[in-house]
Amino acid sequence: MLEQVLAALVGIFFAASIYLILSKAIIRMLLGVTILGNGVNLLIFTLGRVSREVPPIVSNGELQPAAGFANPLPQALILTAIVIGFAMFTFLLVLGYRAYQELDADNTDTMRVAEPKDAPRPPLSY
Repeated sequence: MLEQVLAALVGIFFAASIYLILSKAIIRMLLGVTILGNGVNLLIFTLGRVSREVPPIVSNGELQPAAGFANPLPQALILTAIVIGFAMFTFLLVLGYRAYQELDADNTDTMRVAEPKDAPRPPLSY
């Protein structure tokens, strides 16, 4: 039952993140990338099977852990992804802030400073 709830939450995270990433505001894009990372972390956690099993600790004198132990790989992957996601979030936050300071705009349509003046303008929508 818990896996179905988490799967629905992953879908909600993905839908919200795609909506925010497709926005024209830099801050919304940044929040969308962050929510997407959290959705992927939750997906990995859900695929690792949520269960109340014993930790994978080998007792003295045994060669392998007891039957029914928890898989530590999804937790290790998620912990690493949280650290990398936080570093990416702070980098993108600083990058967006610097772009706002330099261009005095948060909207990507008004940030088209690097394009030549006489060149044909790219389409604003597809």
